[in-house]
Amino acid sequence: MAVKSYPLEKDKIQVPRFEESAGFYTTKQRSKTMSKIRGKNSVPELLLRKALWAKNMRFRIHNKNLPGKPDIIIEKYKLAVFVDGDFWHGYEWHIRKPKSNQSFWIPKIERNMQRDRFVSEQLTEMGFTVMRFWEHEVRTNLNACVNQVMLYIESAKVATVPFKE
Repeated sequence: MAVKSYPLEKDKIQVPRFEESAGFYTTKQRSKTMSKIRGKNSVPELLLRKALWAKNMRFRIHNKNLPGKPDIIIEKYKLAVFVDGDFWHGYEWHIRKPKSNQSFWIPKIERNMQRDRFVSEQLTEMGFTVMRFWEHEVRTNLNACVNQVMLYIESAKVATVPFKE
């Protein structure tokens, strides 16, 4: 199956370059802080993975061959799980817009949200079920997130068992 490319250039949200030449200036302290932000193996992601592993759920992580490199992949049940950071993926975006450098951050986060929708569509077309959890959900209500994954697995098991008369 051919993987679709990102939306056409005209539809893609353009994000300005974060450079001094574009009018953005960062201090060394801000640069150091931003360099510590991870794209994978974040604390909420590790919490979810450890909880699923404790329930004897076996999975793969960050499969580079799948669109969006899902945080957790359960190939047997065609399940892709993402743990999205609240700021980076636009949680309550209409309320919590950044206060500084808005000309950079607003298009940046809106582009992330656009990419998330596109990746979810691609995975769905490939036959995957996509689950997305917000970072605050995993931190505050880990059991509910784990239960949601386990319920999906249980229902997928029942759907694959042949019916005997």
